[in-house]
Amino acid sequence: MMKKYLPILSLYSVLLLCFLIYLVGLKGDFLFDDYPNLEPLGTYGTIDSWDKVRNFIQSGFAGPTGRPISLASFLIDANTWPAFPYSFKYTNLMIHLLNGVMLCWASLLLLRNYNYKEQEAIWISLVATAIWLLHPYFVSTTLYVVQRMAQLATLFSLIGIIGYLKARLFLSYKPLTAYFYMAVSIGLCTILATYSKENGALLPLLILAIEFCNPNKINKPIWQCRALFLWLPSCAVLYIIFRELNFSDNLWPNRNFNQVERLYSEAKIVTEYIFHLLIPQIEGRGLYQDGYLISKSILQPITTLYSILFLIVLTFSAFLCKKRYPLFTLAIFFFFAAHLMESTVLGLELYFEHRNYLAAIFLFLPIASALYLLKNKIDIKLVYIIVIAILSILSFFTYQRAKLWGDTEQLLLYWAKNTPNSPRAQSTIARQLVEQGKVSESNNYLEQMLKYMPDSSLLNMQLLLQKVSYRLAIEQDFENTMHRLAVQPFDAQALQGLRILAEGVIDNEQQCIAYCQLTLNLIERLDIDTRYNQISVFWRLSPYLKARIYLAMHNDTQALVYYQEAIKRYNDAEAGLMMVAEVGTYGSSSDALILLNQVEQTYRQQDVSKLRRSKVEYDMEIPRLKKIFEDRIKKGI
Repeated sequence: MMKKYLPILSLYSVLLLCFLIYLVGLKGDFLFDDYPNLEPLGTYGTIDSWDKVRNFIQSGFAGPTGRPISLASFLIDANTWPAFPYSFKYTNLMIHLLNGVMLCWASLLLLRNYNYKEQEAIWISLVATAIWLLHPYFVSTTLYVVQRMAQLATLFSLIGIIGYLKARLFLSYKPLTAYFYMAVSIGLCTILATYSKENGALLPLLILAIEFCNPNKINKPIWQCRALFLWLPSCAVLYIIFRELNFSDNLWPNRNFNQVERLYSEAKIVTEYIFHLLIPQIEGRGLYQDGYLISKSILQPITTLYSILFLIVLTFSAFLCKKRYPLFTLAIFFFFAAHLMESTVLGLELYFEHRNYLAAIFLFLPIASALYLLKNKIDIKLVYIIVIAILSILSFFTYQRAKLWGDTEQLLLYWAKNTPNSPRAQSTIARQLVEQGKVSESNNYLEQMLKYMPDSSLLNMQLLLQKVSYRLAIEQDFENTMHRLAVQPFDAQALQGLRILAEGVIDNEQQCIAYCQLTLNLIERLDIDTRYNQISVFWRLSPYLKARIYLAMHNDTQALVYYQEAIKRYNDAEAGLMMVAEVGTYGSSSDALILLNQVEQTYRQQDVSKLRRSKVEYDMEIPRLKKIFEDRIKKGI
C-alpha cells in the first residue's frame, strides 16, 4: 500500500523542500525591468474597474505581443503602484512549483509514449523533475518578478505538451478524439504561451522535437495531422525569426554588436548555459550582462571556435544516439529548439539565465535515466544515496542563492564586484558610494571607470547626473558629457539618464536656474546626432523634454511649439492628455486648449485597439477639459 503512494509522497516532499528553500529569497526587492513593467499599475490610480484593468493589460511593451496574460497575472498581487514585492515573488514561487508538477506529468507521459516501463517512467520523471525544481540556475527566474513572463510561457507550453502526449496515448482506439485534443492543446496553449512571452510560439516546434526523438512508432499521428499541427506552425515561426537575417554592420543602432557578432557570441553563451546547468554553482553572472565579451570573429576570442565545435559535436552526437539513447537526443534537440528565438538572430541582449527555464525542462531526463540504469550495475541503496547527494547539493546551492537574492543590496554589490567589465555594475557601486554619503569618491570612481570604459554612455550620463544633483556641475561638465556622447555607442540607459536629468532640473527651481539652459543645449546637440535621432524613443522624447524645460523657464511660446511637435510624434491620445495637463497646470489655459484640440484630432484618428482608456472615457474627458480651459480663459486665469 505504501509503495503505491510513494511516488506522490516523493513529489510532495520535493515540492515542500523547494518551497522552504525559496522562502528566504522572498524578502528581496524589485529589480531592473520590474520597475518599467509594473509602474503602469499606478498610472491611473488604483485599478478598480474593468477599463483600468484593460488599460494596464494593454500597456505592455516588453515584446511584440505586449504579453497581456503575464501583465494580467500581476493583478493577482497588486492593483496599484508602488507595491510590495513579497506578494509578487510568492506568486512566482507558486508558479514554479506548479510548473514542477506539470513537468513531472509531462515527463511521465513522454516516457510512456517512448515505451518505457511504468515503474521506470515514474522513477525517471520524479528524479528529473526534482533536479529541475531544485536547480540554483532558476532562482533568477523565480525570484525576478518580471520573469513570471518566462514562467507562464513555460506553464502553458507544458500544458500543451501534456495535452498532446495524453492524446497520443489513445490515438489507436479513439483517433478523432485524440486529434481533437491534439489540435486544441497545440493551438490554445501556443496562443496562451505566446501572449505570456513570445518564445511560447515555439511550442509546435518543441512538440515536433519530442515526436522526432520518439523511438516508438506506434500511435504516431498521420502525416497530414503532423503537417497541419506541427510542421506548418513551426515553419511559420522559423520564417518569422530568420527573415530577420541581416549581416549589415549597423543593423541595431541601440546595440554594441551586429548580427554576425551576436551569432558568434551566442555559441559561447549557449555552451556556457549547458555548462552551468550540468555543473551548477551558487551565483552566476546575475543580471549585469552588458559587459559580456562579444565575439568579433570565429577566432576572437578563441573560445568562440571551441564553442562552435562543441555544439556541432553535440548535435551530431544527438543524431547518432537517437535510436539507442532517445532521451539524450531529446534533451539536446529540445534545448536547442527552445533557444531558437532568443539565442540566434533577433536583436535582444546577449545573455540571460531565464532563457533556460523552458529550454532545460527535459535536459535532466538522460541523467535520471542513467541513474536508474545504474541500479543494474551497483547496489540500489548506493543509487539512492547518489540521488539524495545530488539533490542535497542542489538544495544547498539554491538555498544559498535564494538567500542572496533575499538581500537586494548585497546581491547588487555581489554582481557589481564580480562583473568588472559591466558598466551597469560599476554604476551600482557608484550609487552605493553616494548612498553612503561619499559623493566625491563616487564621482572620482566614475571618472576612473570612464577611462577604463570610455564607450560607456551610461557611466557618462551618471557622472553628470550626480554632479547636477549635488550642484557640483559646471558648464564644462556638460561639454565633457557631450563630447563623450559624440563618440560613444548608443545606450538606452543613457537615454533614461537624460530624461532623469531633464526632469530633475525642471522640478527644482534653483536647479533650473543653474542647469535648464545647459540641459536644453545638450538635448539639441543630440538632436543632430544620427545615432540618437534614428532611435524612435529619442525622436519622440526630445521635443517633449524641450517643451517641459521651456515651460519651466516660463518661455510659453517655445514650450507650445515643442509640445505640439511632441504630440504629433507620440501620436497617442493618452500621452497627449498628459501634456495638456502639464501645460494646464504650469502654463496658460489658452495654450492648453490649443493642445487639447490637437489631442482631440489625434484621438479621432487613433486605432480604438490602441487607446489606453475606453472611448466613453475620452468622449467625457475631452469636453470636460475643454470647458475648464474655456472657463479659465473667460476669467483671465
